[in-house]
Amino acid sequence: MHLSEFNSLGRTQAVEAVRPALDIPRWLEAVVDARPFSHHAALLGTARSAAQPFTPEEVERALSHHPRIGERAEGSHREAGFSRAEQSAVDPTDADVRRRLREGNLAYEEKFGRVFLIRAAGRTPEKILEHLSARMANDPGTERAVVADQLRQIALLRLEGLVTP
Repeated sequence: MHLSEFNSLGRTQAVEAVRPALDIPRWLEAVVDARPFSHHAALLGTARSAAQPFTPEEVERALSHHPRIGERAEGSHREAGFSRAEQSAVDPTDADVRRRLREGNLAYEEKFGRVFLIRAAGRTPEKILEHLSARMANDPGTERAVVADQLRQIALLRLEGLVTP
């Protein structure tokens, strides 16, 4: 939808319009309540600042909606469509990539107790695997900050797709 249309929606409709970007109520409300936006950059700036900092509970809530890297999101809802598009470079038919991602995902989940999250859009499977491997060296506090930053990047990317200039 165009920015002017987003600006003119009722509050409930506006929240629902941007929910596929990130389902964190505080973030949704901050973005919607800052309307009207005079330009797209103002929208993205508000969304960026509203995402800092995410609480650990907000991150965990958002992660509950994310499939593992290399696994296709199920369903026809918009968030699943975003996820499939973002992971489009990860070829599910490449057995070696599938195996390495599965092993990496499981090792990450065992160490950190959550799904591995990365802004996959624009990254090759090899780059994703490099990031996964490098992040395994993080301590839990560092990794929480990295995950929150990745979540913020994903939300902004999705918001750009939902609300156009």
